[in-house]
Amino acid sequence: MGGSRGRWVAVWALGGLALFLVVVGLAAALLGPRLPFGGERVAIIAIEGVIADSREVIEQLHRYRDLPGVRAVVLRINSPGGAVAPAQEIYQEVLKFRRQTGKPVVASLGSVAASGGYYVAAAADRIVANPGSITGSIGVILQIPNVSGLLQKVGIKTTVIKAGENKDLGSITRDPTEAERRILQEVMDDVHGQFIEAVAQGRRMDRARLEPLADGRIFSGRQALGLGLVDELGDLPDAIERAGSLVGIPGRPKVIQERRRRSWLWDLLTETLGPAFPVGGPAAPVALHYLWQ
Repeated sequence: MGGSRGRWVAVWALGGLALFLVVVGLAAALLGPRLPFGGERVAIIAIEGVIADSREVIEQLHRYRDLPGVRAVVLRINSPGGAVAPAQEIYQEVLKFRRQTGKPVVASLGSVAASGGYYVAAAADRIVANPGSITGSIGVILQIPNVSGLLQKVGIKTTVIKAGENKDLGSITRDPTEAERRILQEVMDDVHGQFIEAVAQGRRMDRARLEPLADGRIFSGRQALGLGLVDELGDLPDAIERAGSLVGIPGRPKVIQERRRRSWLWDLLTETLGPAFPVGGPAAPVALHYLWQ
């Protein structure tokens, strides 16, 4: 009799343990980084492919801001850049995260962290690059396709009715006039200046020293180190250890990272078509990009 009762107790105990593990597993899957069991951690935020939207990165920064167990953040950047506004939004949010939380942010440059990818990295406390990482490309690009020849071949004509001399600025059905080129160049120069200002602020560099490097050229990680554009050479584990050392975590810190929401197919499409078709549908004919092509 006693043996039978003992077996039932064991069965109930195992069932309760299994139920507990299932609940914990479901909670972990649903809540992601809100359950950082045990100890202080370094959070990794991946920025990969063409930067077409800032929401996912900003949401992660907000979540890690409120998690006391997360002591530092590593931005793992593998991106040739992308649209201007999302890169600027991430840059500003990283600065705000550092200011409001006191938690350090370390940028880890992967194969490519150029143009808008480097723009984002400049907001970090430190930048760690591989010797062969491609970075730099501090510039802005605008491409306006001209399909007038194609439309003429297929017999399609366009009629433009406008109020405002420059309302059809950037039309893809004709070449821009010289006056329009001057207007567009003034915009490009201003946005380029914003890039230079952001890097100078983030890197605490004199603008006069930075401007000769900001002509759109790329650098290897080792070249960038010699120019003061990055702080040290190393890979992702080195960047994680550096982030941990900034907050006094000994040895190799535990890490926390959210599951990626996008598939490899999405990444392939945004890498290939991102400049022309960013998130939200086809782009306007005139679109400014911090993008290395």
